[in-house]
Amino acid sequence: RAGTDAFGRTLYAKTQAADRSVVERVGQIAEAKGAPMAQVALAWLLQQPAVTAPIIGASKPHHLEDAVAALSINLSAEDIEQLEAPYQPHPVLGFS
Repeated sequence: RAGTDAFGRTLYAKTQAADRSVVERVGQIAEAKGAPMAQVALAWLLQQPAVTAPIIGASKPHHLEDAVAALSINLSAEDIEQLEAPYQPHPVLGFS
């Protein structure tokens, strides 16, 4: 979709490099923990005090399995710092 969605490119092209850094960090931690990236991302989300219930939108059985497995992933303070360090806030785009 990223290759064919012209509107999406207008929204995300400027932040692609910064976003890629976050994705790469998720991948590093996932590899270290022997878990899929989706589980690490959901584990981080579940540890955020402002999140009361993540919306996972499972469309395949393994999506739901990843969501449940994320409950057993323990992210240390160092893991969380590593995940959050490369993040750069972006302005909200696509709404007028």
